[in-house]
Amino acid sequence: MISNPKSRVTFLTFVTFLTFVTFLNAEESDQQIDDFSLAGYAERGKKSWDLSGKSADIFTDVVKLKSVVGNLYGKGEDIKLTADKGDFNKTEGKVHLEDNVVITTSAGTKMTTDSLDWDRKNQLVSTEDFVNIERQNMVTTAYGARGETNLKKVSLKNDVTVNINPVEEGKSHEQGIKKKIVITCDGPLQIDYGENIATFNNNVKVDTQDVLIDSDIMDVYFGGSGKDNKDKVTAETQSVAAMGNKIKKIVARGNVKITRGENISYSDEATYTASDKKIMLSGKPKLIIYSTQDMKASFAN
Repeated sequence: MISNPKSRVTFLTFVTFLTFVTFLNAEESDQQIDDFSLAGYAERGKKSWDLSGKSADIFTDVVKLKSVVGNLYGKGEDIKLTADKGDFNKTEGKVHLEDNVVITTSAGTKMTTDSLDWDRKNQLVSTEDFVNIERQNMVTTAYGARGETNLKKVSLKNDVTVNINPVEEGKSHEQGIKKKIVITCDGPLQIDYGENIATFNNNVKVDTQDVLIDSDIMDVYFGGSGKDNKDKVTAETQSVAAMGNKIKKIVARGNVKITRGENISYSDEATYTASDKKIMLSGKPKLIIYSTQDMKASFAN
């Protein structure tokens, strides 16, 4: 028994020190190496993915990496992921990335965020943080995202904003750029770049600087090759080049309100087609006209 107060303080300090040392030892990695790399191979010995870091702390179940670079090699498209640091779970094969996370695809899509979970086996990525996605002349921001690693299909959760800068065909970006179109919604937003369609949900608003459209749900179809008039472009090379270049059709559903100057229309559904620059109202349409301006929207591309 320790009766001396000074001895008691010394004893407690010693115990605290031992506890601290034990904690440090528990956190020490089994092995520390520089220039760490892993790779996976598919059939016939073709590399399907790799993961590397400038340094690595190797624990029993997890490898902690710094300056992470990951690559996924797919059919016709490659994906690169980079981050300042990350964890590789050896048991589950999953990767968690943090700080300055960037995904780039050979098709021209780039996504940035603060953290990301990469499921290699299922080829999925997800985050709860703010994301910024750039593809062609379309920039999308939101909080929270989940989608395919190649970013062809992405679901964005909350506070979504899409900025589109239409460009006329056959002209340079500087010569052919038209008025910006901004679409916002509370979310979620589902984007399918392969099928050239984006579906906005909850409190959807479109601002073309000339026309305002409000609705509960909105499907936005993007332009194809120009050789056909179909809403969907099946050829992958066409969809990659066309997505975001122009809007072909918009279908707004639920509590639709269209405002152009002083003119306002209400309906259950409204369909805009870029080919003839017309809006068709259906489901209890109501039109309030205060001027002689026509109701053609300015989504022309």
